[in-house]
Amino acid sequence: MSSQPLRTRPDACAEPLCTVYDTALLDLDGVVYVGGAPVEHAVGALAAARTNGMRLAYVTNNASRPAAAVAERLTAMGVPAAPADVVTSAQAVARLVAEEVPPGARVLVVGGEGLYGPLRERGLVVVESADDDPAAVVQGYGGPGMPWGRLDEAAFAVQRGVPWFASNADLTLPSPRGAAPGNGAALAVVRLVTGAEPRVAGKPEPPMHRETIIRTGARRPLVVGDRLDTDIEGAYNGGVDALLVLTGVTRAAELLAAPPRHRPAYVAADLRGLSAGQPEVAVSALSGGAGGAGGDVTARCGGWTASTGGTDPELRLDGAGQPLDGLRALCAAAWTYAGEGACGLDAGKALVRLGL
Repeated sequence: MSSQPLRTRPDACAEPLCTVYDTALLDLDGVVYVGGAPVEHAVGALAAARTNGMRLAYVTNNASRPAAAVAERLTAMGVPAAPADVVTSAQAVARLVAEEVPPGARVLVVGGEGLYGPLRERGLVVVESADDDPAAVVQGYGGPGMPWGRLDEAAFAVQRGVPWFASNADLTLPSPRGAAPGNGAALAVVRLVTGAEPRVAGKPEPPMHRETIIRTGARRPLVVGDRLDTDIEGAYNGGVDALLVLTGVTRAAELLAAPPRHRPAYVAADLRGLSAGQPEVAVSALSGGAGGAGGDVTARCGGWTASTGGTDPELRLDGAGQPLDGLRALCAAAWTYAGEGACGLDAGKALVRLGL
Protein backbone atom coordinates (compact mmCIF):
# COMPACT_ATOMS: atom_id res chain seq x y z
CA MET A 1 0.00 0.00 0.00
CA SER A 2 1.43 3.38 -1.01
CA SER A 3 1.96 6.04 1.63
CA GLN A 4 1.62 8.88 -0.86
CA PRO A 5 -0.79 11.69 0.07
CA LEU A 6 -3.76 12.43 -2.18
CA ARG A 7 -2.48 14.32 -5.21
CA THR A 8 -4.93 16.95 -6.43
CA ARG A 9 -2.59 18.89 -8.73
CA PRO A 10 0.72 18.37 -10.55
CA ASP A 11 3.75 19.26 -8.43
CA ALA A 12 5.96 22.27 -9.01
CA CYS A 13 9.74 21.98 -9.31
CA ALA A 14 11.89 25.11 -9.55
CA GLU A 15 15.01 23.26 -10.73
CA PRO A 16 15.44 20.89 -13.69
CA LEU A 17 14.18 17.46 -12.71
CA CYS A 18 17.50 15.87 -13.65
CA THR A 19 19.24 17.87 -10.91
CA VAL A 20 16.65 17.10 -8.23
CA TYR A 21 16.35 13.32 -8.76
CA ASP A 22 19.42 11.09 -8.84
CA THR A 23 18.10 8.34 -11.13
CA ALA A 24 15.55 8.23 -13.94
CA LEU A 25 13.72 4.90 -14.08
CA LEU A 26 12.76 5.04 -17.73
CA ASP A 27 10.17 2.92 -19.44
CA LEU A 28 11.15 2.05 -23.01
CA ASP A 29 8.19 1.42 -25.34
CA GLY A 30 6.47 4.73 -25.96
CA VAL A 31 9.05 6.70 -23.97
CA VAL A 32 12.50 6.08 -25.47
CA TYR A 33 11.43 4.33 -28.66
CA VAL A 34 8.40 3.12 -30.58
CA GLY A 35 8.95 0.08 -32.76
CA GLY A 36 12.44 0.28 -34.20
CA ALA A 37 12.95 4.04 -33.97
CA PRO A 38 13.70 6.40 -31.10
CA VAL A 39 10.99 8.81 -30.02
CA GLU A 40 11.59 12.33 -31.32
CA HIS A 41 13.99 14.30 -29.07
CA ALA A 42 14.68 11.22 -26.88
CA VAL A 43 18.36 10.76 -27.77
CA GLY A 44 19.35 14.37 -27.13
CA ALA A 45 17.17 14.69 -24.05
CA LEU A 46 18.70 11.63 -22.41
CA ALA A 47 22.22 12.83 -23.20
CA ALA A 48 21.43 16.20 -21.61
CA ALA A 49 20.05 14.58 -18.46
CA ARG A 50 23.12 12.35 -18.16
CA THR A 51 25.43 15.35 -18.61
CA ASN A 52 23.66 17.02 -15.67
CA GLY A 53 24.51 14.05 -13.45
CA MET A 54 21.32 11.98 -13.62
CA ARG A 55 21.78 8.23 -13.83
CA LEU A 56 19.64 6.60 -16.51
CA ALA A 57 18.12 3.18 -15.91
CA TYR A 58 15.90 1.53 -18.49
CA VAL A 59 13.04 -0.34 -16.86
CA THR A 60 10.88 -2.47 -19.11
CA ASN A 61 7.98 -4.83 -18.60
CA ASN A 62 8.90 -6.55 -21.86
CA ALA A 63 10.59 -9.83 -20.86
CA SER A 64 11.20 -11.15 -24.36
CA ARG A 65 14.78 -9.86 -24.74
CA PRO A 66 17.82 -10.20 -22.44
CA ALA A 67 19.14 -7.04 -20.80
CA ALA A 68 22.26 -7.18 -23.00
CA ALA A 69 20.13 -7.22 -26.16
CA VAL A 70 18.09 -4.25 -24.90
CA ALA A 71 21.30 -2.33 -24.14
CA GLU A 72 22.65 -3.12 -27.59
CA ARG A 73 19.46 -1.88 -29.21
CA LEU A 74 19.55 1.36 -27.24
CA THR A 75 23.19 1.96 -28.09
CA ALA A 76 22.46 1.41 -31.79
CA MET A 77 19.80 4.13 -31.54
CA GLY A 78 22.32 6.58 -30.10
CA VAL A 79 21.47 6.03 -26.42
CA PRO A 80 24.62 4.51 -24.85
CA ALA A 81 23.62 1.80 -22.38
CA ALA A 82 25.28 -1.13 -20.65
CA PRO A 83 23.45 -4.32 -19.64
CA ALA A 84 23.64 -3.17 -16.01
CA ASP A 85 21.59 -0.09 -16.97
CA VAL A 86 18.65 -2.27 -18.01
CA VAL A 87 16.10 -3.76 -15.58
CA THR A 88 13.51 -6.15 -17.01
CA SER A 89 10.43 -7.80 -15.61
CA ALA A 90 12.19 -11.11 -16.33
CA GLN A 91 14.74 -10.23 -13.64
CA ALA A 92 11.97 -9.27 -11.23
CA VAL A 93 9.98 -12.46 -11.77
CA ALA A 94 13.11 -14.60 -11.52
CA ARG A 95 13.84 -13.19 -8.05
CA LEU A 96 10.21 -13.72 -7.05
CA VAL A 97 10.21 -17.37 -8.20
CA ALA A 98 13.59 -18.11 -6.58
CA GLU A 99 12.18 -16.94 -3.25
CA GLU A 100 9.28 -19.39 -3.55
CA VAL A 101 10.79 -22.64 -4.91
CA PRO A 102 13.80 -24.77 -3.81
CA PRO A 103 17.26 -24.14 -5.31
CA GLY A 104 17.71 -26.06 -8.54
CA ALA A 105 13.96 -26.43 -9.09
CA ARG A 106 12.56 -26.89 -12.58
CA VAL A 107 10.62 -23.97 -14.04
CA LEU A 108 8.36 -24.21 -17.08
CA VAL A 109 9.00 -21.11 -19.19
CA VAL A 110 6.43 -19.75 -21.61
CA GLY A 111 7.85 -16.70 -23.36
CA GLY A 112 10.91 -15.21 -25.00
CA GLU A 113 14.57 -15.90 -24.40
CA GLY A 114 14.79 -12.90 -22.10
CA LEU A 115 13.26 -15.07 -19.35
CA TYR A 116 15.85 -17.85 -19.57
CA GLY A 117 18.97 -16.06 -18.40
CA PRO A 118 17.56 -14.45 -15.22
CA LEU A 119 16.03 -17.77 -14.10
CA ARG A 120 19.27 -19.64 -14.69
CA GLU A 121 21.20 -16.94 -12.83
CA ARG A 122 19.01 -17.79 -9.84
CA GLY A 123 20.06 -21.44 -10.09
CA LEU A 124 16.77 -22.64 -11.57
CA VAL A 125 16.43 -25.22 -14.37
CA VAL A 126 14.40 -24.18 -17.41
CA VAL A 127 12.03 -26.75 -18.95
CA GLU A 128 9.45 -26.44 -21.72
CA SER A 129 6.88 -29.16 -20.97
CA ALA A 130 4.27 -29.58 -18.28
CA ASP A 131 5.39 -33.23 -18.13
CA ASP A 132 8.86 -32.24 -16.89
CA ASP A 133 7.58 -31.93 -13.30
CA PRO A 134 8.05 -28.14 -12.98
CA ALA A 135 7.85 -26.46 -9.58
CA ALA A 136 6.59 -23.24 -11.18
CA VAL A 137 5.29 -21.80 -14.44
CA VAL A 138 6.70 -18.46 -15.60
CA GLN A 139 4.94 -16.68 -18.44
CA GLY A 140 6.22 -13.64 -20.31
CA TYR A 141 5.82 -11.94 -23.66
CA GLY A 142 7.13 -14.25 -26.38
CA GLY A 143 6.66 -12.04 -29.40
CA PRO A 144 4.29 -12.52 -32.34
CA GLY A 145 6.07 -15.74 -33.34
CA MET A 146 5.52 -17.65 -30.09
CA PRO A 147 3.83 -21.00 -30.87
CA TRP A 148 0.33 -21.49 -29.52
CA GLY A 149 1.48 -24.79 -28.05
CA ARG A 150 3.47 -22.92 -25.41
CA LEU A 151 0.17 -21.69 -23.95
CA ASP A 152 -1.05 -25.29 -23.96
CA GLU A 153 1.88 -26.31 -21.74
CA ALA A 154 1.21 -23.46 -19.33
CA ALA A 155 -2.47 -24.40 -19.07
CA PHE A 156 -1.69 -28.08 -18.48
CA ALA A 157 0.75 -27.31 -15.66
CA VAL A 158 -1.45 -24.71 -13.98
CA GLN A 159 -4.41 -27.10 -14.06
CA ARG A 160 -2.25 -29.55 -12.10
CA GLY A 161 -1.76 -26.97 -9.37
CA VAL A 162 1.71 -25.72 -10.33
CA PRO A 163 2.25 -22.13 -9.06
CA TRP A 164 1.90 -19.63 -11.89
CA PHE A 165 4.02 -16.48 -12.21
CA ALA A 166 3.95 -13.73 -14.85
CA SER A 167 6.59 -11.22 -15.83
CA ASN A 168 3.89 -8.59 -16.44
CA ALA A 169 0.22 -8.23 -17.28
CA ASP A 170 0.30 -5.50 -19.95
CA LEU A 171 -2.64 -6.12 -22.28
CA THR A 172 -1.10 -4.18 -25.15
CA LEU A 173 2.22 -3.04 -26.58
CA PRO A 174 2.64 0.15 -28.63
CA SER A 175 3.72 -0.23 -32.24
CA PRO A 176 3.89 2.07 -35.27
CA ARG A 177 0.75 0.33 -36.61
CA GLY A 178 -1.25 0.61 -33.38
CA ALA A 179 -1.70 -1.39 -30.19
CA ALA A 180 -0.47 -5.00 -30.36
CA PRO A 181 -1.42 -7.82 -27.93
CA GLY A 182 0.90 -7.94 -24.91
CA ASN A 183 1.61 -10.56 -22.29
CA GLY A 184 -1.62 -9.75 -20.48
CA ALA A 185 -3.58 -10.94 -23.51
CA ALA A 186 -1.71 -14.28 -23.42
CA LEU A 187 -2.29 -14.54 -19.66
CA ALA A 188 -6.01 -14.13 -20.30
CA VAL A 189 -5.99 -17.26 -22.46
CA VAL A 190 -4.51 -19.40 -19.68
CA ARG A 191 -6.74 -17.73 -17.09
CA LEU A 192 -9.88 -18.56 -19.08
CA VAL A 193 -8.83 -22.21 -19.39
CA THR A 194 -7.68 -22.74 -15.80
CA GLY A 195 -9.59 -20.22 -13.68
CA ALA A 196 -6.29 -19.45 -11.92
CA GLU A 197 -4.58 -16.10 -11.31
CA PRO A 198 -0.83 -15.58 -11.77
CA ARG A 199 1.45 -13.73 -9.38
CA VAL A 200 2.67 -10.77 -11.40
CA ALA A 201 6.14 -9.28 -10.93
CA GLY A 202 6.18 -6.43 -13.45
CA LYS A 203 4.90 -2.89 -13.24
CA PRO A 204 2.79 -1.75 -11.45
CA GLU A 205 3.38 -4.51 -8.89
CA PRO A 206 5.89 -4.04 -6.01
CA PRO A 207 8.37 -6.77 -7.10
CA MET A 208 9.37 -4.72 -10.15
CA HIS A 209 9.97 -1.57 -8.13
CA ARG A 210 11.97 -3.57 -5.58
CA GLU A 211 14.13 -5.10 -8.33
CA THR A 212 14.78 -1.71 -9.86
CA ILE A 213 15.87 -0.12 -6.59
CA ILE A 214 18.11 -3.09 -5.73
CA ARG A 215 19.84 -3.00 -9.12
CA THR A 216 20.23 0.79 -9.44
CA GLY A 217 20.82 1.78 -5.82
CA ALA A 218 18.66 4.86 -6.47
CA ARG A 219 18.09 7.08 -3.44
CA ARG A 220 15.72 9.59 -5.05
CA PRO A 221 14.36 7.99 -8.20
CA LEU A 222 12.00 9.48 -10.73
CA VAL A 223 9.82 7.05 -12.68
CA VAL A 224 9.38 8.15 -16.29
CA GLY A 225 6.66 6.51 -18.34
CA ASP A 226 3.81 6.81 -20.79
CA ARG A 227 1.25 4.49 -19.19
CA LEU A 228 -0.97 5.38 -16.25
CA ASP A 229 -1.81 1.79 -15.36
CA THR A 230 1.79 0.50 -15.24
CA ASP A 231 4.41 3.26 -14.97
CA ILE A 232 2.47 5.80 -12.93
CA GLU A 233 0.66 3.27 -10.77
CA GLY A 234 3.98 1.49 -10.20
CA ALA A 235 5.49 4.74 -8.92
CA TYR A 236 2.45 5.25 -6.70
CA ASN A 237 2.79 1.73 -5.27
CA GLY A 238 6.48 2.36 -4.64
CA GLY A 239 5.91 5.73 -2.98
CA VAL A 240 8.04 7.69 -5.48
CA ASP A 241 7.40 10.54 -7.93
CA ALA A 242 6.67 10.04 -11.61
CA LEU A 243 6.90 12.02 -14.83
CA LEU A 244 4.33 11.21 -17.50
CA VAL A 245 5.42 11.87 -21.09
CA LEU A 246 2.80 12.14 -23.81
CA THR A 247 4.72 10.20 -26.48
CA GLY A 248 3.06 6.83 -25.87
CA VAL A 249 -0.35 5.41 -25.13
CA THR A 250 -1.80 7.91 -22.63
CA ARG A 251 -3.96 10.67 -24.02
CA ALA A 252 -4.71 13.94 -22.23
CA ALA A 253 -8.35 13.02 -21.58
CA GLU A 254 -7.27 9.86 -19.72
CA LEU A 255 -4.91 11.91 -17.58
CA LEU A 256 -7.70 14.27 -16.53
CA ALA A 257 -9.91 11.33 -15.55
CA ALA A 258 -7.15 9.57 -13.59
CA PRO A 259 -7.89 8.23 -10.09
CA PRO A 260 -5.26 8.97 -7.41
CA ARG A 261 -3.04 5.96 -8.14
CA HIS A 262 -2.72 7.09 -11.79
CA ARG A 263 -1.85 10.75 -11.15
CA PRO A 264 1.78 11.64 -11.92
CA ALA A 265 3.74 14.28 -10.05
CA TYR A 266 4.79 15.86 -13.35
CA VAL A 267 3.74 15.91 -17.00
CA ALA A 268 5.81 16.74 -20.09
CA ALA A 269 5.41 16.46 -23.83
CA ASP A 270 8.50 14.24 -24.14
CA LEU A 271 11.82 13.43 -22.48
CA ARG A 272 13.05 17.00 -22.77
CA GLY A 273 11.02 17.47 -19.60
CA LEU A 274 13.87 15.83 -17.68
CA SER A 275 16.00 18.93 -18.15
CA ALA A 276 13.25 21.40 -17.30
CA GLY A 277 11.47 22.49 -14.17
CA GLN A 278 7.74 22.29 -13.63
CA PRO A 279 5.61 25.40 -13.08
CA GLU A 280 3.44 25.96 -10.06
CA VAL A 281 -0.26 25.17 -10.38
CA ALA A 282 -2.46 27.23 -8.05
CA VAL A 283 -5.93 26.23 -6.94
CA SER A 284 -7.41 29.56 -5.91
CA ALA A 285 -11.08 28.81 -5.38
CA LEU A 286 -12.97 25.88 -4.01
CA SER A 287 -16.52 25.75 -2.71
CA GLY A 288 -18.93 22.96 -1.90
CA GLY A 289 -18.14 19.27 -1.85
CA ALA A 290 -16.91 17.25 1.10
CA GLY A 291 -13.18 16.85 1.65
CA GLY A 292 -12.26 18.79 -1.48
CA ALA A 293 -14.34 16.65 -3.85
CA GLY A 294 -17.02 18.18 -6.04
CA GLY A 295 -18.12 21.80 -5.95
CA ASP A 296 -16.57 24.69 -7.88
CA VAL A 297 -12.82 24.67 -8.55
CA THR A 298 -10.56 27.21 -10.24
CA ALA A 299 -6.95 26.33 -11.09
CA ARG A 300 -4.27 28.45 -12.78
CA CYS A 301 -0.99 27.63 -14.51
CA GLY A 302 0.95 29.96 -16.77
CA GLY A 303 -1.59 32.04 -18.65
CA TRP A 304 -4.39 29.51 -18.34
CA THR A 305 -7.37 29.24 -15.98
CA ALA A 306 -9.30 25.98 -15.70
CA SER A 307 -12.58 25.74 -13.82
CA THR A 308 -15.47 23.46 -12.93
CA GLY A 309 -18.94 24.13 -11.60
CA GLY A 310 -21.90 25.95 -13.06
CA THR A 311 -24.73 24.25 -14.90
CA ASP A 312 -22.67 22.41 -17.53
CA PRO A 313 -20.88 19.17 -16.50
CA GLU A 314 -17.61 20.12 -18.15
CA LEU A 315 -14.12 21.46 -17.55
CA ARG A 316 -13.71 24.98 -18.88
CA LEU A 317 -10.47 26.62 -19.98
CA ASP A 318 -9.72 30.32 -20.50
CA GLY A 319 -6.55 32.25 -21.28
CA ALA A 320 -3.53 31.54 -23.47
CA GLY A 321 -0.01 30.23 -23.23
CA GLN A 322 1.88 26.95 -23.46
CA PRO A 323 -0.47 23.99 -24.07
CA LEU A 324 1.19 21.92 -21.32
CA ASP A 325 0.46 24.67 -18.79
CA GLY A 326 -3.19 24.53 -19.83
CA LEU A 327 -3.17 20.77 -19.36
CA ARG A 328 -1.63 21.14 -15.90
CA ALA A 329 -4.34 23.61 -14.92
CA LEU A 330 -7.01 21.23 -16.19
CA CYS A 331 -5.43 18.38 -14.20
CA ALA A 332 -5.58 20.44 -11.00
CA ALA A 333 -9.22 21.37 -11.57
CA ALA A 334 -10.23 17.81 -12.49
CA TRP A 335 -8.28 16.04 -9.71
CA THR A 336 -9.40 18.50 -7.03
CA TYR A 337 -12.99 18.17 -8.18
CA ALA A 338 -12.77 14.36 -8.17
CA GLY A 339 -10.93 14.01 -4.87
CA GLU A 340 -10.32 10.30 -4.31
CA GLY A 341 -12.41 9.33 -7.33
CA ALA A 342 -12.09 9.74 -11.08
CA CYS A 343 -13.25 12.93 -12.75
CA GLY A 344 -16.15 12.39 -15.16
CA LEU A 345 -16.44 15.96 -16.43
CA ASP A 346 -16.30 16.55 -20.18
CA ALA A 347 -13.01 18.16 -21.21
CA GLY A 348 -13.46 17.87 -24.96
CA LYS A 349 -13.70 21.57 -25.82
CA ALA A 350 -10.78 22.48 -23.53
CA LEU A 351 -8.51 19.84 -25.02
CA VAL A 352 -9.37 20.82 -28.58
CA ARG A 353 -8.35 24.35 -27.71
CA LEU A 354 -4.98 23.02 -26.49
CA GLY A 355 -4.54 20.80 -29.54
CA LEU A 356 -4.34 17.72 -27.30
